[in-house]
Amino acid sequence: MRQVPSRKGDGRSTTSSRNIFVALALASQLPIANAIVFPSTHPNYKTDYLSLNKRYNPARRGPPEDWNGRIPLKITNTCSEPIWPGITTQHGVGPGTGGFELGAGESRDLWVGPTWQGRAWGRTNCTVNGESAGCTTGDCFGKLNCEFSGAVPATLAEFNLAGGVSGRQTFYDISLVDGYNIPVGINYIPADNTSGTVYTNSTYPVPWEPTETNNSARDWCPWPLLSMPPEKPGDGVYPYPDDNIMRPDFSPCKSQCAATNSDKDCCIGSWHDPNKCKPGLYSKHAKSICPDAYSFAFDDQTSTFIIPSGGGWEVVFCPAGRSTNILRTMGPQLFELASAGYLSQKNLDLVNNLSYIESQSEKNAAPSVASKSAWAVCAAAVTALLMAI
Repeated sequence: MRQVPSRKGDGRSTTSSRNIFVALALASQLPIANAIVFPSTHPNYKTDYLSLNKRYNPARRGPPEDWNGRIPLKITNTCSEPIWPGITTQHGVGPGTGGFELGAGESRDLWVGPTWQGRAWGRTNCTVNGESAGCTTGDCFGKLNCEFSGAVPATLAEFNLAGGVSGRQTFYDISLVDGYNIPVGINYIPADNTSGTVYTNSTYPVPWEPTETNNSARDWCPWPLLSMPPEKPGDGVYPYPDDNIMRPDFSPCKSQCAATNSDKDCCIGSWHDPNKCKPGLYSKHAKSICPDAYSFAFDDQTSTFIIPSGGGWEVVFCPAGRSTNILRTMGPQLFELASAGYLSQKNLDLVNNLSYIESQSEKNAAPSVASKSAWAVCAAAVTALLMAI
């Protein structure tokens, strides 16, 4: 999903997180769709896949009625502390709320319309007074019930449930374009499971992955982009290099755009051209530890997931140390799924073959530019697109 970076003020958070980073997963067999939508790596890919929504699908707060063909949107907090999810609707019928408090270990079942386009993110360390909420990250103009997107840095889960030239494909992604403030994961809820209960294949859980720890991921953010740098030593002088200082488990990170506010880093103005605007230091570090996430404006090729429409979604905050590389590892299988609406038996066998998954993951691993401890997250994170049998 093409990204337009925000250039809003940022905030700081003191919220801690037990595990870190971004995960995306498909969890079961997907419904058949007739329309063909090419992945962004294909020469026939249509970039303006939102045109139908813009013209015929104005935003409505919602929630949708049963006759609207509503789609489940589940929000889950597995962080060790409360968070305040924010939700905005760009097109279609929204869930009827723009934000609320969600305690540690809690979930909330929402519903959106079948043509919904919007985003969800987590706000941290909020002080709430009635309808007002001041948050250190992800704040939306001091309101508990968000009407606009949150302040940077913020990790985004983005959805377009009626994408493609005929509006019959779902586009989704996790974006770090506006920076990173909290770990986020996306799980697919199969179309025949409208209760909102998420499940996966019990033999081959999706994605196939190890459990990562804070130690393996806390150092990924380039030091100059830390939103909340560690305190200076007692003498007020940082040792060299700065990265020798222990960082906290939870440390928000500004994107290059948020840090400099320049047209070049934000890929806007005369730089709104994929041939001119290239990934910078932040993007390379983010991509090395989180290959499936958007890292800068023109990161479509390894960041946008395209599947047939149908089914619902769960947004998970603080997934258990998950990092995926699905788009690089399973590109041909995702192309077949997007274009045909199902997987052939050959590709279904491949995505259930762990030896194949391991070999593809090693072959297509993102280049390492982060520190050794940060790179360990993705070097071990062999992932797969597995269909429930």
